[in-house]
Amino acid sequence: PVYTADRELLAALTGFELTRGVLCAFHRPAPRTAAELCRNARRVAVLENVVDSTNVGAIIRSAAALGIDAVLLTPTCCDPLNRRAVRVSMGTVFQIPWAYLDSSADYLPQLKAMGFRTAAMALWEDSVPINDQNLAAEKKLAIILGTEGTGLTSYTIENCDYTVRIPMQHGVDSLNVAAASAVAFYQLALLNG
Repeated sequence: PVYTADRELLAALTGFELTRGVLCAFHRPAPRTAAELCRNARRVAVLENVVDSTNVGAIIRSAAALGIDAVLLTPTCCDPLNRRAVRVSMGTVFQIPWAYLDSSADYLPQLKAMGFRTAAMALWEDSVPINDQNLAAEKKLAIILGTEGTGLTSYTIENCDYTVRIPMQHGVDSLNVAAASAVAFYQLALLNG
């Protein structure tokens, strides 16, 4: 069924003004498990504590466009079905498989048990450049990205197989996580897929 209402009623129902006056409701699909999504995957993106809906949507859009097989999120990440994340993703949240990681366990051993080598995207001194040949040769790789500002936890970086950096120029220290994801996915998935 389709219902219509004036803007004031829609604003009262939702608590905010809708720019185009459209509101929809749907049954949320049953959640999938990381193990299910990773069974035949070669390249997965892991989002650790990425709370900004715009970044989550942009990362998922890049993942869909650049050869990532699945997106895994830690429990504190923004919901990919958040309206802003859906919009920024251009609907690819409905295309690329994604799942939340188990909140009761450390996710790195889960990834390693599924056969993945892990690559922390971080600016550490012992990091390898993103075009490192050993990294590109990995059969199964989990590309791990952290939230804006603080990035990945020290624990994650210290326990990954690789720490990876995108070389910067002109004194710029880093990219926004969504921009960094696009570069990483292009180099590590699309070119090596």
